[in-house]
This record gives sequence, C-alpha cells and structure tokens, in this order.
Amino acid sequence: MPVIPFSFCADMVHRYQSHGFNIALDVNSGSVHMLDELAYSLLPQVEEALAAGKNDEEIVRELGGGLADVARKEALAELLELKNSGRLFSRDEYEESIEAFQDREIVVKAMCLHIAHACNLACKYCFAGEGEYFGPCAMMSAEVGKQALDYLVAHSGSRRNLEVDFFGGEPLMHWDVVKELVEYGRSIEKEHDKNFRFTLTTNGTLLNEEIMEFADREMSNLVLSIDGRKEVHDRMRPYRNGKSSYDGIVPLYQRAAERRGQMNYYVRGTYTRYNTDFAADVLHLADLGFQQISVEPVVASPEEDYALRKEDIPVLLEQYDILADEMLKRRKEGRGFNFFHFMIDLECGPCVYKRLSGCGAGCEYVSVTPWGDIYPCHQFVGQEEFKLGSVREGILNTDLQRRFHNCNVYSRPACRDCFAKFYCSGGCMANAQHFSGDINGNYEIGCELQRKRVECAIMLKAAEAMEEEEES
Repeated sequence: MPVIPFSFCADMVHRYQSHGFNIALDVNSGSVHMLDELAYSLLPQVEEALAAGKNDEEIVRELGGGLADVARKEALAELLELKNSGRLFSRDEYEESIEAFQDREIVVKAMCLHIAHACNLACKYCFAGEGEYFGPCAMMSAEVGKQALDYLVAHSGSRRNLEVDFFGGEPLMHWDVVKELVEYGRSIEKEHDKNFRFTLTTNGTLLNEEIMEFADREMSNLVLSIDGRKEVHDRMRPYRNGKSSYDGIVPLYQRAAERRGQMNYYVRGTYTRYNTDFAADVLHLADLGFQQISVEPVVASPEEDYALRKEDIPVLLEQYDILADEMLKRRKEGRGFNFFHFMIDLECGPCVYKRLSGCGAGCEYVSVTPWGDIYPCHQFVGQEEFKLGSVREGILNTDLQRRFHNCNVYSRPACRDCFAKFYCSGGCMANAQHFSGDINGNYEIGCELQRKRVECAIMLKAAEAMEEEEES
C-alpha cells in the first residue's frame, strides 16, 4: 500500500498502512498508534487544521460532522487527546540541545581489531579487497593488539562495558593471537574496573570444536558469515580456488548456534543484484534452524555487476513485506526467528543519546589495523585521508575526529524530514562518504531500504503487542 508521509511545522507524523494495520508513528516522541479506519482517515485532516493554526474546539467543530456523528467525534477526541499528551504531533525537544551535546567528552567504548589483513575466501563483494584492504597482507602482533586494548581502556572514561570485535580478513587465520588478546583483556579488567565483551566475526571455514569451546566461554557474540541458499552463497563467497564454501560451514554454524542456545550470535549475509529475492535466503537460513539472522544489502560501486540499482528498489521493498508476512505466520506457529533489521524497541523508543550521537564512528567506535593505525571504522581502513592516528600516539587528526563527532541527523540535510531518522541515527557515514563525497550526505538506495525496514519492524512489534493484549 502507498506510504503517505507528512509533517506539521517542526512536528512530524508518519502515517502508513502495512499488512492490514493502519499505523501512525509520531516521529519525535517515538509513539506508535494502531488506528481504526475512521481515525486513520481523519489524521491528515487534523494535521492540516493544526498547520492552519486551528485550536481543538475549532477542529472538532469543522471536522466532527453532524450532531449524530458520534463515532467521528470520538475519533477526533482521541486524536486530540494524543496530541495534548505529547504522543502525536509532538515537537522535537532535542534539536536545540545539539550544540551543547556536541561539547561532550569523547569516550571510546568499542573497537574493531583487524587481526588479519588476509583471507582464505575470495568474496566478490568484499569492501576490503579480499581481506587485504588494498594493501599488503598482514597479521596483527600480540604487542599491537595489547596496545590497542590499553588504548581502549585509557580512553573509555567511566564506561565499564567495552566492546571488542575480532575482525579481518579472516581472524581465525591468526587464532593464537586472538586467544592471547582475550587473555590479556581479562587480566586487566579488574584493575581498571572494566568488562570486555568480545565478538568474533568469521567466515567459518576454520571453525572447530576447540575454537567454539573458547568462544562459548569468552565471546559475548559470534557473527557467522553466510549469504543464504547454496547457489547464492557460493556465487559470491567461494574459496580462492573457486570451490564451494557453503557445504563446509553450514554444519559448523548449526553446531555453534545450538551450543549457544540460539542466542548471542548472528548468521550474517549480504544480498546483491543476483538475489533480489533475498527473502528466500533469510527463510532458508531459518529453515536450517538459525534463529538470529541478518541479511543486508550490498553496498558497491554502481559499475559492479552485482551492485543494487534504483530500479531494483520496488522488488526489494516487496521482499521485506514478504519476509514480514512469513515472520508473522511463523511466530503464530511457534517457529519464530529474529531478523536483525526488524528488531526495534517500541516501549522506550529511540534513545536520546542514539538520536544525537549517530553511529559513533571515529569517536565512540574505532578500527585498528595490524600496524596499530586508527581509523573511524572498518570501512574507512586503508584510506589514508581518514587515518586518525595510532594506538601508540593517540588521535593526531583531531579536526577529522571532530567532523565525525559532529555528524548526526541534524547535520545531514537528507535526514531532517525523514521519519526513520531516529531509528538509523543518520545511517552509515562510510556509505554516505562513498556515495555523496561527504559523511554528512546520504546513500539514497540505503535510505529507501532503511525506511521500509523501519515500517516493517514497527508493524511486527505492534502486531506482537496486540496479540499479547488479546491473549491476556
């Protein structure tokens, strides 16, 4: 069904129909309302009247119909009550605070450690040039890794929980150093009152029982790369000799997921122009028994044959609807699973800090290369103009860090009137840079897909809440 966004002065309400539900999202407050047909049809009329400066009495008089039209008057009263309680047509209370917020101290809370700039696969869409980041093959030494953890601790302020992702290339090609760094991190936690939460991101080809046992004990999360159906996965993620990687990793992933009780992991895939029917890949992974699934759109230069194009958007949006339908069905059948991009918190809404800080790249989150160089995130690694400093010398390019620090939904023109802005917090700065030449720009295809994912996510959460209310 068509999406009908509209705004009222500095206010914003997003109104849309999805899977039989009439939904209104009050963007600034995060309130979500499931409306009947009458209230849904009256909503744009109330918006227009408010924009014209009408008060509540005038709105009821003009839109309430005749004396006998009780239902219409009740629907109007409910909409106006929501407005007056700050849950509809609410004002953005935070934009005026953004300058003061930007004066906050920069505290690092998460780090991506590039354990290996090397990989045993030849993924065709790899943004890192088959794991080597368009530079020499390299492995991080234990010494550099320990310096990186020390840097994180020293610059984390009062933050106790610190996130560290072992990344590559393929980090399991350098497994002994991963273990040594975990052990080092554990050895300094108590002294500094910190708690390291380690994540391992892997292509799975080198997984074994010993690694899974260690990961179960020490890794808060596992990210296991797989694209979906065998033919889809093997087309984009073969070994360097062209052979299949699918058959070897699936049983290992199934074993890893079961060992972790189907929690604290993701099977994570990428869809391209070769599988615009990607809902089938998500469902394939669910049919394999995985309950934590993330399949994301490829981000690639337009000249690549696998890159998504604007003309693909209608098909991709339809795929998200197909997936949402199937998730509703499977949840009722007791076969539910989580899809990362459909997971949002409707009770608390987008948190204030996330609204204002964005993804945190270059400030709260940094990536460290095998040589100890610091970049804003893994997607900027190897681009010298985005080098911030090193774990030995600290941040040297403070002007660049300040640019990242000040990037948020209010600094990005394309975000200002977007209903999804507080759920994505402006989206990926690397994608914005690569497609617009500015971290304050945007990636149009990504924005279109993000808006659809937010709509589906809200619908699923609202439907779940209604089902729970009916059962109680």
